[in-house]
Amino acid sequence: MSTDPTTHALWPEGVLCRHLTTVDSTMAEAARIAPTLEAPTWIVADEQTGARGRRGRDWQTPTGNFAATLIYKPNCTAQQAGLRSFMAAVALFEALAMYVDRTKLSLKWPNDVLLNGGKVAGILLETSGQGPYVDWLAVGIGVNLSHVPPGIRDASFPPVSLADEGERVPTPKDFLIRLASDYATQEAKLWEFDFEIIRRDWLRHAARLGEVITARTARDEVTGTFETVDNDGNLVLITPEGRRVIPAADIYF
Repeated sequence: MSTDPTTHALWPEGVLCRHLTTVDSTMAEAARIAPTLEAPTWIVADEQTGARGRRGRDWQTPTGNFAATLIYKPNCTAQQAGLRSFMAAVALFEALAMYVDRTKLSLKWPNDVLLNGGKVAGILLETSGQGPYVDWLAVGIGVNLSHVPPGIRDASFPPVSLADEGERVPTPKDFLIRLASDYATQEAKLWEFDFEIIRRDWLRHAARLGEVITARTARDEVTGTFETVDNDGNLVLITPEGRRVIPAADIYF
């Protein structure tokens, strides 16, 4: 990024940006700067050498793709911080919809964005804090703008990129500006209207809502009709045995 994105008219007021050419991961860098954090800060890197996704899975970031983490102090409980994954997903959807026909995009519970059924982006949240409120929240976001990461095989949702799907491809800097603006908008909506408005927005873009899907938890596999996401962010399935509320799982369809 050759110019400072914080000077752009869309950039949210009071938010900083830290640009790195290369880093092990933007999430790790967020944890390192957390003790001296003075304002919400987007950390963006041209290249990550040790990035990870949900449940410790590798997340590769070839040059030209987007890798960033927002770290800030949201003044909320751990449960409220966790719900911000849905807020981040809505912001990410809206940012991508500036470059892609929104009918090609969908949100897969709990934290992926699909483009034409393939995974184009993912979200990872981390928090720290021992008391009732978190000390900080880090929201990591990776988007395949220009490239499909190499070496990923047998994925349930094969990775895709905007470029390979024939879509308009923004620069990482331009995408950061759009995403930072959309995230700030969603955060303001959360404070003004509570999680219900975020939940409704997320469900509007949900992949396979009302259809039969499978949730694979650490203990079992549950197949049922995707009814909703509840006010705690849990997946709700209607199964032959009744209604199942699932707090964590990998989803297949």
